[in-house]
Amino acid sequence: MKDVKSPVTKFPATVTQLANGLTVIHQQMKTTPVVVTDIWVNAGAKREPWWGVAHFLEHLVFKGTKRIPPGWFDYIVENYGGMANAETSYDYAHFFLTTAASHWEKMLPYLAELLLQAEIPEEEFLCERGVVLEEIRQTEDDPDWFAFQALCESLYDQHPYGRSILGTEEAVLARSPNQMRCFHRTYYQPENMTVVVVGDIEQETALKTIDAAFHPFTVPSECPPLEIPSQPTLRAPQRREIRLPRLDIARLTMGWRGAGIEGWEDAVGLDLLSVLLAQGTSSRLVRELREEKQLVYDVGSGFSLQKDSSLFTLNAWLPPQHLQQVEEILRDRALELQTQSVSEKELNRAKRLICNDYAFSTETPGQIAGLYGYYSILAQPQLSLQYPHRIQQLQPEELKRLAQTYLSPERYALTTMKPL
Repeated sequence: MKDVKSPVTKFPATVTQLANGLTVIHQQMKTTPVVVTDIWVNAGAKREPWWGVAHFLEHLVFKGTKRIPPGWFDYIVENYGGMANAETSYDYAHFFLTTAASHWEKMLPYLAELLLQAEIPEEEFLCERGVVLEEIRQTEDDPDWFAFQALCESLYDQHPYGRSILGTEEAVLARSPNQMRCFHRTYYQPENMTVVVVGDIEQETALKTIDAAFHPFTVPSECPPLEIPSQPTLRAPQRREIRLPRLDIARLTMGWRGAGIEGWEDAVGLDLLSVLLAQGTSSRLVRELREEKQLVYDVGSGFSLQKDSSLFTLNAWLPPQHLQQVEEILRDRALELQTQSVSEKELNRAKRLICNDYAFSTETPGQIAGLYGYYSILAQPQLSLQYPHRIQQLQPEELKRLAQTYLSPERYALTTMKPL
């Protein structure tokens, strides 16, 4: 990815690499009494050699070490009035802790030890497996999740982005504690981890505490290598129809693959196009499909930046008899973006909306820590501050080029969901 330079404010955090290879991002905020620690691991579902391992491991990390019994970390967090949680995606897993600044030095070593020295005892493995299986069953009862997952399978084929992050019941039941330990000891190593600390803590104290807490790491293992297949070129629309009982409202989900982090400038432009099309009452598709023609109950868009490729989606909730007509309109509007320039008024509205959303989502220590960590996994944390400037750079002719490059009306995936 080429360097992106712009006249933005100097990056307010410091980025340090410790002697063991661990990356630390620190930003002091004296205006808040809390400290957020967000630990990002380059060990998402894209790297798992056994389906479901990355997300399952997220659960098991909290189940103790040789010194920390199961449940003790939860007790410590609650006792000090903090909050802790975790999340797994395709490109990463991350674990975050929010606590009062006065308690941070006491609490960080517990989280660090869990991440570095997770024991993964068999009895906890079996107990937590039931929790993961229930999570899978709940998502499979969600029609929107089901439609989205079917779309990803069509778009990405055998690439890991096409698989559910949670895995399937069959895959999770096939997992073993040894597989979990192998994945943990392979990827939960310093060169794969970034610790982000934002809040009222001085840099010297933060670095000293982190250096002491993140030591020693487990002895590395080596999981079987995972070969990631290339993403096939779509030669024609890929359609899937799903019928479900007791479904009152039909779903239509249309998606395109966009630029990954290597094409970050293009990806930001696609994000702007998604706002222009279907975010806000005055956006094109909301105005036409919901307000004027009343063909849908609701319509929206989504954009997700991922390392290998981004995902651009249009989603509609509608009566079943309108599915074909709405698909044709969505396809036609994508074609219009390739042939007709966006007006200055419409472009400015979309830019204002997306830049305001960025500003509102980067106000708190947790939001800032999440932004830095996310970009540190995909590319470099400094890139996160370039986003609003890149949005303001975009002009109608470049948006037309992006639509021509990525939003072909002949190369998309479509999932429709109807009642039986």
